[in-house]
Amino acid sequence: MSIVLENVKDLDLSQTLSCGQCFRWKEHPDGSFSGVVRGRYARVSPDGDRLILDGADEADRAMWFDYFDLGLDYAKVRQELSAIHPTLAEAACYAPGIRILDQEPFEALISFIISQNNNIKRITGIVDRLCERFGEPIGADAPHAFPTAQRLAALSPDDLAPIRAGFRQRYIIDAARKVADGTIDLEQIRALPYDEARSKLMQITGVGVKVADCVLLYGLHRLDGFPLDVWMKRAMAALFEGIEPSDFGQYAGIAQQYIFHYARMHPELF
Repeated sequence: MSIVLENVKDLDLSQTLSCGQCFRWKEHPDGSFSGVVRGRYARVSPDGDRLILDGADEADRAMWFDYFDLGLDYAKVRQELSAIHPTLAEAACYAPGIRILDQEPFEALISFIISQNNNIKRITGIVDRLCERFGEPIGADAPHAFPTAQRLAALSPDDLAPIRAGFRQRYIIDAARKVADGTIDLEQIRALPYDEARSKLMQITGVGVKVADCVLLYGLHRLDGFPLDVWMKRAMAALFEGIEPSDFGQYAGIAQQYIFHYARMHPELF
């Protein structure tokens, strides 16, 4: 069972799946990646301008197309962003294969709560343990699905001790309970004005501006989102003095990803 997505442009799997916007993909020596999206498992391999998704069902073709944001012309976006600032043009050309994934909102919320004061390797480990213990099994040879808000809401922070998330365990449970009881409606938040959407997410214990911005960009596909971590603050100060994230327009989130990757790969600039 597999599907093939044709005419795929401007997508580098390694750049996109390993840049810190998602935490459930495993890279293999042949350049393929295996992972779980919305409870579906696939092993994704690049083949020229095609993506081969082994294990994926034809019924989920549209889901995978949307997940990799293949409906957006990233070449056109890079052209628009490059006109804003020469350094942004250089950053966009440096990693043109990065795309913003359209992730499941609750998974993104919990993942970025876990990301606080953490590194990618440790975040991935915590997320894996969370899924193994509390997610539904997908198949004998596949990982577990991400646990639902209802499943996590029934737990206590102490129940999460085996995943070793530390102080974040309390935040995970609070988020799950607020989503499960409808206090936080993630789909409703998707449609709110940006500042209002951010404020709503920040009603969750432990969710500050940076985590809220990550959830909006990576979980709710708000491409105007612009998370500012330590790297991004340094990059903006050093490379874009006097420029605000809003100056990057409707695709500020894509600009952020280009800048973030460029900054990490060029520490000599700081």
